[in-house]
Amino acid sequence: MLGVVLVGAVVIPGRASSQQTQHCSGPGCRAAGSILWTAKLPGQWVAETGVTGTVPSTDAGYAAMGGGLALLAAGLRVTAFDVDTGSLAWQTTITGVPAGSAIVGVRAFGAVVAVGVQPPPGVAPERDEVILSAATGFQSRTYPAAAYGGAIAAYRASVVVVDRTTVTAYANSTGRVLWSRQLGPPGQTWRVSGQNVYVAQPDGSAGTLLVRRISLSTGAEAVLRPSEGSAFPGTLGAVVDGVMVFTAPGEVAGYDGDTGAELWHRAKVVLELADPSASTVYLASGAALEGVDISSGTVLSRAALSVAGSLYWVTGGVALGLDENALGDAWGYSLDSRRVLWTSAGLPWPHFFVDLSGLGGSASPGGRVVLLATCARVGAKTSPTGAAHCLRPELAAVLI
Repeated sequence: MLGVVLVGAVVIPGRASSQQTQHCSGPGCRAAGSILWTAKLPGQWVAETGVTGTVPSTDAGYAAMGGGLALLAAGLRVTAFDVDTGSLAWQTTITGVPAGSAIVGVRAFGAVVAVGVQPPPGVAPERDEVILSAATGFQSRTYPAAAYGGAIAAYRASVVVVDRTTVTAYANSTGRVLWSRQLGPPGQTWRVSGQNVYVAQPDGSAGTLLVRRISLSTGAEAVLRPSEGSAFPGTLGAVVDGVMVFTAPGEVAGYDGDTGAELWHRAKVVLELADPSASTVYLASGAALEGVDISSGTVLSRAALSVAGSLYWVTGGVALGLDENALGDAWGYSLDSRRVLWTSAGLPWPHFFVDLSGLGGSASPGGRVVLLATCARVGAKTSPTGAAHCLRPELAAVLI
């Protein structure tokens, strides 16, 4: 799976500036860069220098947004905040999983929240997908899932889960299987776009790839192959507006998601970012970061490649950048005009949460809010060379 996450590059030592745990109100709070709210985080956290920032002291942390909730998960605990105000909605601890299990992902789908839980080594299955009510946090069902799979869509009546060898839809009321499609050998690469999941898998013994496009609502599927004599290169890296983007060392190509026909091909480039809201992907090419039209491969914009080292995510042509350490902040960079459009107030030791699927993490597709963990007050270091204890860990919601 494509997992290139670009990280902040500005290192500024200094003291932490505390954010108040309150909801931002007034006309100024509608501007990009506004900190809508901050909320104190449960558990033990540390503040690390560099790109790591504020993280749980033991287990990894995960975040997601959807259905009016901002979610933070670590260990076996899930905490839900109102995405508009930051007020606590509910908090729950996952039960019924093997001892030593830990959360490895959280995704929000309106009526339900899906939590990926990894059992300790040697305990099957690879991953449990635990379904919670978005309204109350009540734990309703658990389904088997692949280590890099889990829930990829959910509705009031059903949830769709990728496990080791199938994509399966389950009824929320009874847990019974509504439909299931085989994926072939374990470990296939998948991407969700619109109401479909695209799965790249080996095409027989030839060593080439085919793509199975499966409807998330009905399970109807189509098999896509490139034109005769050609092959999908490398790995399915993204699907944007129904265009499949394949990546291989030193090349990126776009293919029609209905026919499998090649639409464009670029050599000596690397896929860096995808912006579905603008139907654009961004490719590193030489000393430039090029914005490319997803349907034609036409270059729409160019920015210095050095800028990419500070960028985490992009929507509508504006990328999110983060500065590091005690005087960290967030900023929006226009990849078209090549300038900074806005800068937030201080966000000390900022941390951006990543879900490699794009279905969770700090930023939701099409959303205008980004979640960042910050440390408003630091304590003593855990060791002479280690991170500092965070005495006031906070979750900050930033308008972008």
